[in-house]
Amino acid sequence: MDWASELSSCWRAERGGDLCGLSAGGGVRGSGGDMSSGVAARCDAKKLVRSPSGLRMVPEHRAFGSPFGLEEPQWVPDKECPRCMQCDAKFDFITRKHHCRRCGKCFCDRCCSQKVPLRRMCFVDPVRQCADCALVSHREAEFYDKQLKVLVSGATFLVTFGDSEKPETMVCRLSNNQRCLILDGDSHHEIEIAHVCTVQILTEGFTPGEKDIHTYSSLLGSLPASEGSTRATGMFLQYTVPGAEAAAQLRLMAGEDASGSKRQAAAWLAAMHKVGLQRPKPSK
Repeated sequence: MDWASELSSCWRAERGGDLCGLSAGGGVRGSGGDMSSGVAARCDAKKLVRSPSGLRMVPEHRAFGSPFGLEEPQWVPDKECPRCMQCDAKFDFITRKHHCRRCGKCFCDRCCSQKVPLRRMCFVDPVRQCADCALVSHREAEFYDKQLKVLVSGATFLVTFGDSEKPETMVCRLSNNQRCLILDGDSHHEIEIAHVCTVQILTEGFTPGEKDIHTYSSLLGSLPASEGSTRATGMFLQYTVPGAEAAAQLRLMAGEDASGSKRQAAAWLAAMHKVGLQRPKPSK
């Protein structure tokens, strides 16, 4: 199969909701459905584009962008904002108008002076943002600088699929393009992030015997969850599988030993806890 045909297959898979090669039988990519490494690399290729807000490094093929990404907002038209939308200062020759790159609203220089990295929109350089948006972007920066690296590196878990009573030792990690959870062990599974419908993070308090479960309706949203005085010990996922009526499920648990792998698993779960968001991102 030539490159054009293979890339066309990538697009058909995306349109069919099967970008990660999920099978109707439970999310395992079969040997006949593997995407060649060359085509996979092309699907993850980036290009530099210039927008009114600045330079952006975006996926060459929009369908393969990160599910955590945000679209650039429509700017409020100049004629609709004669005054700063924060302090109500009137715009004139001295008081200039600026648009926040994250929300698109109009502000004076005093209310929109911060230039902050905005990675969810793939900007190469820090961009001008209002005070409220800058605060959000600063908080998200920790996810990209720390938690995302932990999730992509992966960790070892005891994984139980469906109603099975026998756990399997697997390495779970987030794919480089952030679209899939990849589980490798005796079998190979890929779960598209956009197909995850319920996430439960099991945490254990520092007080002996204190346990809690945090439930999220999606892994897509706007802000990392706040950190508390707990440690994550496991995760339960429900996700849809193309062609199947019922949702599939799996459970990941950190091992009981005191080895480095358990610490790595706890760090991975803590990172997932931070990305477990309360408000789902609308599907397009």
